[in-house]
Amino acid sequence: MSTVNAGGRLDRLPIGSFHTRIMWLIGIGMFFDGFDIYVAGNVLGATLRSGFSTLPQNAMFISATFIGMMIGSFLTGFLGDRYGRRFTYQVNLLIFGLASIAAAFAPSMAVLIALRFIIGVGLGAENVVGYSTLTEFVPAASRGKWLGLMAVVVVTGLPAASLLGYLIIPAFGWRVMFVIGGIGALIVWHLRKKLPESPRWLEAVGRTDEAEALMREIEAEAARNAPLPPPHPALATAPVVLATLFTPPLLARMFVGGVCLVTINTLLYGFVQWLPTFFIKQGLSIATSFGYTLLMALGAPIGSAIGALTSDRWGRKPTIIGASLTAVALGLVYPEIRNPILLPLVGFLLTIPIYVLVALLFGIYIPELFPTEVRLRASGMCNTVGRGATIITPFIVVALFQAHGVAGVMSLMVGLLLVQSLVVFAFGIEPRHRRLEEMKPDEVVLGRSVEI
Repeated sequence: MSTVNAGGRLDRLPIGSFHTRIMWLIGIGMFFDGFDIYVAGNVLGATLRSGFSTLPQNAMFISATFIGMMIGSFLTGFLGDRYGRRFTYQVNLLIFGLASIAAAFAPSMAVLIALRFIIGVGLGAENVVGYSTLTEFVPAASRGKWLGLMAVVVVTGLPAASLLGYLIIPAFGWRVMFVIGGIGALIVWHLRKKLPESPRWLEAVGRTDEAEALMREIEAEAARNAPLPPPHPALATAPVVLATLFTPPLLARMFVGGVCLVTINTLLYGFVQWLPTFFIKQGLSIATSFGYTLLMALGAPIGSAIGALTSDRWGRKPTIIGASLTAVALGLVYPEIRNPILLPLVGFLLTIPIYVLVALLFGIYIPELFPTEVRLRASGMCNTVGRGATIITPFIVVALFQAHGVAGVMSLMVGLLLVQSLVVFAFGIEPRHRRLEEMKPDEVVLGRSVEI
């Protein structure tokens, strides 16, 4: 029996200033993470136009990003579960902040690609630890909404990068974009020194005195306005070790996580990030290309907000499947559009379900699938599969685009979305309104059946 019951005590807390502060401390850093990821689309369009890079070098740039993110995702899972969520945050922010500033002074595309690899290590780590940490703080009843709202903050990096690219790059060049992202990350690195450790993690690794002291601080802040309700009862659980991830039923969850993250990474970095390059190769000016991209990018926060507001109401699985099929329908229409007004409009509509999936998969669903003891390692491994599988995506995208245009690229996206829908329907669990401790598999939730 737990001596702290951090999960039961956190889940009964009313939403208040503590949760808001945690979300912003995590979310602002992840905003710059999103900004730094999305800045690549605009930067590569500009480097291609100026002759600083070639199309194959642009593919290498994106692949280097994914190799770095794959390594960062994998390492941060082990570091975060071993040394804590807060420690991992500070390390990855420092890595991608300093490397981003260095990238602004890259003398050649080869150096820029090398620095992008280092940036990718930090970016991959941030995505894993950010969502998983907020998952451990927010009550079950509103967990989907709050994680989805943080995804809105993160994906706002897309229109922010598009808008700044539209305003800055034509006048001042692409290097300024890396300076903005790097300085922002270092500012957040300083602010995040106030971020508390996860009480759930402290309890899971046996640091019960620290977990108890931190829970009393959190409860004291939450009880300023009204008495707190009694905590949820503790669940008797057995320890979860890494090997459990590779046996049923957690193995099925690892499979679902891997498929989902391969799909969403390919959508983001095989389509969304390539939009400026596609437009330029089709003969549009750099200003028109950035303008179209900005309009489509406005669908990102809208889609993430829809995901945030519907995941607790409709459930994770129906929302994932519904958004996937909507993106399939619009993805089949998009390549046939020739009208210069309809093209960005249909692209905007297509962006919305893609970012519903971003909110659900990155922000909500994947971190919920795994027990606290192995949450970061499991999420990190799923992210590693997602990042790793898309290392070759840029080269596939270039080949498909050169052979079949945008229609060829979209055929890949549609196929992956259909596979994702089938996998989530057949093998996914539904975490809506369920405590994290309740979603441990039967073998480690003693005397209670919770697996669906």
